[in-house]
Amino acid sequence: MNPILFGFLVLLTTSLMGSSFAIGKIGLDYLSPLLLVGIRFTFAGVLMALFVIKKPLPKEFSDWVRIFFVGLFQTAGVMGSIFLSLRTITAGESSILAFTNPLIVVILSSLFLGLKYRFSHWIGVLVGFMGVFITLGFYLQLQIGTLLGLGASISWATATILIKKWGNRFNIWVLTAYQMLFGGLFLLLMSITMETPKFVINTISVLIVLWLAIMASIVQFAIWFYLLNRGDPGKTSAFLFLAPLFGVLSGWVILGEVVEWYVYVGGFLIIVGIFLVNWTFSKKKID
Repeated sequence: MNPILFGFLVLLTTSLMGSSFAIGKIGLDYLSPLLLVGIRFTFAGVLMALFVIKKPLPKEFSDWVRIFFVGLFQTAGVMGSIFLSLRTITAGESSILAFTNPLIVVILSSLFLGLKYRFSHWIGVLVGFMGVFITLGFYLQLQIGTLLGLGASISWATATILIKKWGNRFNIWVLTAYQMLFGGLFLLLMSITMETPKFVINTISVLIVLWLAIMASIVQFAIWFYLLNRGDPGKTSAFLFLAPLFGVLSGWVILGEVVEWYVYVGGFLIIVGIFLVNWTFSKKKID
């Protein structure tokens, strides 16, 4: 892929990921957490399903099962765990845990995809994670929300491996549409069974749902899946370290949150980590 195009797509998808935390935080004033993400991804999935209606759909039931599991991990597992974790830990702490998934991707890629990484690659991932930790304030409290945040990271890493393994079986837009739809429906079921649903309908809440469904879901997922299919999952996932940095910056712009000095230090380490991962990467072919 053209490096300029790759860089642009990485910045676009990670900025959409990061900014969704600030926009979603506003949305929580009007909707309960699981209902918000359930409506977001179900609506996005329905829109995308209509968009891809003329594209080739899977013919085998087993392929529909594969898409369901991608949605279970990528949409329901990740977003459900993140928003449930916010009941007991801060958004910053949840972000730190969720975006440790590149490290888990490297481990799973080594175990299940036959990819081989140099020691310096691991150093790059660790430096990047250190940057995320510093960017979000050095502080992490161990409690049930922490376990849920780790669950989001593991679920995300699992989905990344599944997409890399199965993604070529599907049209990328079809995969994006139906994994969001299946994941969104599962989240709505979680909302009914795990919380008291709340939805205050007004102009702001509707606009928030539309933005999260279209830009932060349809556009963001499609770009992310495209990048995963075109490159190595460990290498591509390293750029996820940019997302919490964009999250902090969007919190500053949208919510008026103060950007402390350690954000700049953490941002520098994030860039160093990404550089190390991309310039020391090696792999062996998968049979």
